[in-house]
Amino acid sequence: MIVSTAKAKRRALIILALTLLLGANRLITESWATGALAVGKCGAYGQAYDYPAEDAARIAALKQCKGQCTAITMKRACAALAIDLKNPCGAHGYAVKPKISASLNAATRKCYEYGGKECVIRAWACDAKG
Repeated sequence: MIVSTAKAKRRALIILALTLLLGANRLITESWATGALAVGKCGAYGQAYDYPAEDAARIAALKQCKGQCTAITMKRACAALAIDLKNPCGAHGYAVKPKISASLNAATRKCYEYGGKECVIRAWACDAKG
């Protein structure tokens, strides 16, 4: 099969355009790769993900959290919060890890380490790369 020069150029331009679009999408996604998880008393939480800067993510997460809360940030990662189901105002644990499964496991483990009896995941969030 013989392809004309005009068709070959058109195909090359389409492939170039698609490659540039995929590259631009990746740059945009990576630049919006900061998040935060705010943790408060009695299971209170707030979350924010895929923000352009840590401060913006922290402010957004704290705004959602009721009461006195502490915010932890994540960059290209996942954060999770586990609370004790029997006593939501008691033991809790949170973690930031590169993958969601690791953050869920670490948060649950921390909850048990701090005295939780029936620890469950209350909230989790991942940014663009987590």
